[in-house]
Amino acid sequence: MPLDPFSLIMLAVLALLIIFMFRNGRKRQQAIQQLQSGMQPGAEVMLQSGIFGTVLAVDAEDNRVTLKTGDSIIEVHRNAIGNIITPVDAPAEDTETQLAPDDDPAFGASADAAKNAEAAEIADSLDAVADDAAKPASDFTPADPMISFGETPAKPDTDSGDVAPGDEDPKKNS
Repeated sequence: MPLDPFSLIMLAVLALLIIFMFRNGRKRQQAIQQLQSGMQPGAEVMLQSGIFGTVLAVDAEDNRVTLKTGDSIIEVHRNAIGNIITPVDAPAEDTETQLAPDDDPAFGASADAAKNAEAAEIADSLDAVADDAAKPASDFTPADPMISFGETPAKPDTDSGDVAPGDEDPKKNS
């Protein structure tokens, strides 16, 4: 009985799914094993409900863990631990090597100096605007010397035949 190509493809996909299932199961088991091995007195943990605490004692026979949360001491099932925040054997963090560039004091000093220079420049420009606003109106010169205060520009007389060059009516030329 020969197998058609579609059946072969379906068997290959099924085999691939089974392989991935076993692989994911193995990864999950390793993660659980790591979590269980890290549950030692002194480790900081988070329960699946979101409660943070420090492990005081682990009872492997009864699958219970005693935690200190704030001023309270609670006893929970071992599987209620969702995450180990700080393992017991965690190395002390070296804060100086883990500074982000903007946390570096030298970076902050140069940024502060740049901000101060920018603020001084803005203050100077505001002072110049305030000085211009404080000038009396008689010192003010308009941008167009042809227009002075209180006068309106004259409109060209279109009834007489006097038209300035460049202002010809395009309808008359056609």
